Amino acid sequence: MSVVLVVNSGSSSLKYQLIDVEAGRALANGLIERIGQAEGHVQHRREDAEHGRDTWDTDEEIPDHDAAFKHMLDAFEAHGPSLESHPPVAVGHRVVQGGSRFVEPTVVTDRVKREIEQLEELAPLHNPANLAGIVAAQQAFPDVPHIAVFDTAFHQTLPPAAYTYAIDRELAAKHQVRRYGFHGTSHRFVSRAAAEFLGQPVEELRMIVLHLGNGASACAVSGGRSVETSMGMTPLEGLVMGTRSGDIDPAVLLHLQRVAGLDTDATDKLLNSQSGVLGLSGHRDMRDLVGAFESGDEAATLALEVYTHRIRAYVGAYAAQLGRVDAIAFTAGVGENSPIVREWSLAGLEGFGVELDTDRNRARGSDVRRISTDASRTAVLVVPTNEELEIARQTLAAVEH
Repeated sequence: MSVVLVVNSGSSSLKYQLIDVEAGRALANGLIERIGQAEGHVQHRREDAEHGRDTWDTDEEIPDHDAAFKHMLDAFEAHGPSLESHPPVAVGHRVVQGGSRFVEPTVVTDRVKREIEQLEELAPLHNPANLAGIVAAQQAFPDVPHIAVFDTAFHQTLPPAAYTYAIDRELAAKHQVRRYGFHGTSHRFVSRAAAEFLGQPVEELRMIVLHLGNGASACAVSGGRSVETSMGMTPLEGLVMGTRSGDIDPAVLLHLQRVAGLDTDATDKLLNSQSGVLGLSGHRDMRDLVGAFESGDEAATLALEVYTHRIRAYVGAYAAQLGRVDAIAFTAGVGENSPIVREWSLAGLEGFGVELDTDRNRARGSDVRRISTDASRTAVLVVPTNEELEIARQTLAAVEH
């Protein structure tokens, strides 16, 4: 058994999974919240193949990430599985921004930690927290290798024409302004899972992966390599999301700064926290949005139309970039669970070889499944993502390399 501990450290939270990589399943997972606040929360869930799930939670003071890891170790000791009988061979860390420096899973060294710190200006909300988790995890697990797996790494295969912005090139180079893309672990996992389902080598396929959650991104994958993606220098660009605007004319921001008096912080808050389907409808959760639409809410109807219109536009653009589309894969919370989003996003694309099967699309399921007709030239799939398993696989591969 090759066991890997996967860690996703936020500024005030710590998510973890203990994964049996060979079996492709989690042995346990947990969430530690409100780190640094007056009272934190610890939840630990053991996934037992014979007896099902066993969940334990409590409220505790958790002053910092070191304390969070201590609570995690205590949870494993008290509620299992035992880390002595299931010792992790490595710890895999999700790191959001790897810049242009990191193109593959990387063993964490002092130099790597310094470089992650230097990239903080590109991801000020994420990289500092990711780094804090790495430091605390090294204290908790000093005798195993630690591997950084970067969200941006999968997109380092983008050609220059795809990642370059048309601004002054010297200014862009000085300040590392370019498209990086995100959700890379998900896009990589889903593209390979789709190829496996279709029974074809991923190297022979051209596909579009639509990761639709509260954050959303599209990715054109050719031969298993990312060649185009919708998120840019930050996760703000591209598709309409739960609270993010996605693509917008930059002059709109200049206009609002002049006529509405928005400063930099207010503009940032508007685009990242008050826009998207929330800004259009008052709902950030797609289930609530669809419910409002079904009740005849006009704002919700427009929000759903805008959301799916943008997806359809990206599908068309990526089909042109790829030359042909063998498969379209929907994934993440919205992509996996919203039939109406899938239907509206692909409406009118019959000329691209897309024929959706209404019954298959509406059927529920937890495994990879086809929702297109048997005659559809382009296979349309729903592929549940598993970013933690992908991180575990990449971590193990880096250790064994």
